[in-house]
Amino acid sequence: MSAATTRSRTPDRLCAEAVDLARAAAEEAAAPGVVGEHEGLVSEGDRVVTHYFACKELGYRGWRWAVTVARASRAKIVTVDEAVLLPGPDALLAPEWVPWSERLRPGDMGPGDLLPTDAEDLRLEPGWTGEDEPPPNSAVSHEMADLVEAEDAEVTAGPPAELSAVPARGTISAVAEELGLRRTRVLSRYGLHVAADRWEEGYGPKTAMAQAAPASCVSCGFLARIGGSLGQAFGVCANEFSPADGHVVSLAYGCGGHSEAAVMPKPPRVAPPVIDETRVDPFPLRPAADSGSVPVTEDQAVAELGHS
Repeated sequence: MSAATTRSRTPDRLCAEAVDLARAAAEEAAAPGVVGEHEGLVSEGDRVVTHYFACKELGYRGWRWAVTVARASRAKIVTVDEAVLLPGPDALLAPEWVPWSERLRPGDMGPGDLLPTDAEDLRLEPGWTGEDEPPPNSAVSHEMADLVEAEDAEVTAGPPAELSAVPARGTISAVAEELGLRRTRVLSRYGLHVAADRWEEGYGPKTAMAQAAPASCVSCGFLARIGGSLGQAFGVCANEFSPADGHVVSLAYGCGGHSEAAVMPKPPRVAPPVIDETRVDPFPLRPAADSGSVPVTEDQAVAELGHS
């Protein structure tokens, strides 16, 4: 070990004693009362020492003020090099920065938000193939396209931001526009598989609801079919009482709201009351004489015996 290395690890005496100078520099950088007690020092080199002070600022737990002081060779005046706030071994640090494209989650978009897609997004592929340049012998060559645009040129009202973007005449994009192929890019096979995996994870046969369902959605009357290749495995639930109402569900999904799981019988209809208004039913105020168990005529024998 060289003598220079030995000297660099031994703190300079004057620099090590300049605690008040270092504290004053830290309070000037921060504020009075924020700088805490002295937590030690570290020798940075020959006549260079860094003093550490605790930070009492709220939200900076474990941080400390680091003030580096030094003096010139054969000089007895110590000066301040820098004062910074650094995290300590147990400091509370912010999480590692993550790009917004990786932080975005389903449901984060709100009204007015714009989510751009990458030009090389693997989920998309061109809606048509071919170059935008027409062949040289085509009827819509550059010369013909310029003539057509010159004849159709007119001044449009409103700022350009409010005008619809129309493909240039004579390009494959314009032909696709006329044929109804308005989408420049469509879902690729990778994009279809990613969407299918995501939908099946939320409303697929492996969910707890589907495991306890009496039947699958493929036989449910509330299933609305969708077009395209995804329609072979998915549909849209149209049962307002189902937990998947309005969601894309797998044909193997199911819930308790299946249309044929439990069909309730129609309640019996009570016959309407019949009222005959053509006749009058008599209702006597007193019971008939022969309606009771005791005869009305008194027995003479019983009367003489004093029967009451």
